[in-house]
Amino acid sequence: MRDRPGRDKSECDARMPQRTMPCERRLARLSIYGDIGEASSVTTGFASLPASGSCRLIRTRIPLCLVDGAALAADRDGLALADIAIDDGRIASILPAGTDGIDADHPPVDLDGGIVLPRLVDAHVHLDKGHIWPRRRNPDGSFKGALENVLADREANWSADDVRARMEFGLRCALAHGTAAVRTHIDSLGKQIGISWPVLAELRAEWAGRITLQASPLFGLQFALDAAHMQAVTKAVLAHGDGLFGCVTYMIPEIDQALDIVFRNAIDHGFDLDFHVDETNDPEARALEHIADAVLRHRFAGKILCGHCCSLALQQPRDEASIIAKVKEAGIAVVSLPMCNMYLQDRQAGRTPRWRGVTALHELKAAGVPVMIASDNTRDPFYAYGDLDLIEVLREGTRILQLDHSGTDWANAVARTPADVMGLAGAGRLSPGGPADLILTRARDWTEFFARPQSDRTVIVAGKAIDTTLPDHRELDHLMGAQP
Repeated sequence: MRDRPGRDKSECDARMPQRTMPCERRLARLSIYGDIGEASSVTTGFASLPASGSCRLIRTRIPLCLVDGAALAADRDGLALADIAIDDGRIASILPAGTDGIDADHPPVDLDGGIVLPRLVDAHVHLDKGHIWPRRRNPDGSFKGALENVLADREANWSADDVRARMEFGLRCALAHGTAAVRTHIDSLGKQIGISWPVLAELRAEWAGRITLQASPLFGLQFALDAAHMQAVTKAVLAHGDGLFGCVTYMIPEIDQALDIVFRNAIDHGFDLDFHVDETNDPEARALEHIADAVLRHRFAGKILCGHCCSLALQQPRDEASIIAKVKEAGIAVVSLPMCNMYLQDRQAGRTPRWRGVTALHELKAAGVPVMIASDNTRDPFYAYGDLDLIEVLREGTRILQLDHSGTDWANAVARTPADVMGLAGAGRLSPGGPADLILTRARDWTEFFARPQSDRTVIVAGKAIDTTLPDHRELDHLMGAQP
């Protein structure tokens, strides 16, 4: 190729058609801002932090509801302008912006009013189901279709290697997005008990220091009536679990008998409990009330988290208030899964859905019930999308549940509240002396925060920015095989 007059060869090379440049070279020439630079496979977001990990994040905005031990004043959005000093992997101080003075040991990093969050806490996910969509879709998007196709895929494909690869892929996504802790449900029926629980224990140990991993068993409540099954699951939880037990509740004729077995088992072994509850638009589904009655009947003192609770939103107002009062009295916390439930609930072919599928979260919160939102399923027959990104969950949850215009403390729902329910001291909040585990964003208020996915966020773990490069879905192609 002959160079055109007035241009040097480097400019001509830069304008060559991309097809002449190998993919690896093209990617190596692009930085996260699109500039030409050195090759790098590491992305740490927009913020440039000192390698030492010691610095002052100045002119940050932090949700006051997530701050402990600092005297700050919030604006009308519940955000406080503050400087955060980081030293040796911990938060050294949180002070009103501009009051920290000169500190040569903590060079300033100006965030120009950007919102800073603690790393977030995902209280309800399904790592073992994740990313099976390419090989086992939900043909009609229904709840029944999800159940049937997960069952078929589990029986055909869920070896230890398959489960491990998909669970670890999910954890890598969660870490890159800024998640500090995850509670996953583990399908626990038949042979799967002996396959998935040892994998879970291995991953918990391997991921310690990056993501705290908890797990609860998942099986239909009717199997609680099977003594051999209960013995097998309890043995797995005692050997590999986190002192946490649970199942999916249905309105079976023996619901109270089965719940009594689960509660007695939890009391005997010191387990906390986690239930899937009333994931349906049938107002006759009132398992939540039966669980609350069981708590009071057994004087259960452990922690209880109930997920979904969709049919609560379809009760008559008097019945809804009565059930919520029992939930409050029983000390039950509730987690809503807005994205997954909007996908599944009220789906009928050729008909526009009439409701959003979520629980009565505002009413529960107003009654003093601890409430939160979480990711739930990821790219499987229960939810075809998602990436274990709690900022996405908070953004979409705000829209689906209309969390805006109803208080300034909803950030608790993906941070402080799930951390407390999961027993994670110091997680999900910002406090002097606490871990410097943070998410830095360029958004200066909630409208900017929710308007964009914050894909240029910087995630800090123990005071240092981590690689936020997401794993490529192609890494799982070898597991997909023949795709129905």
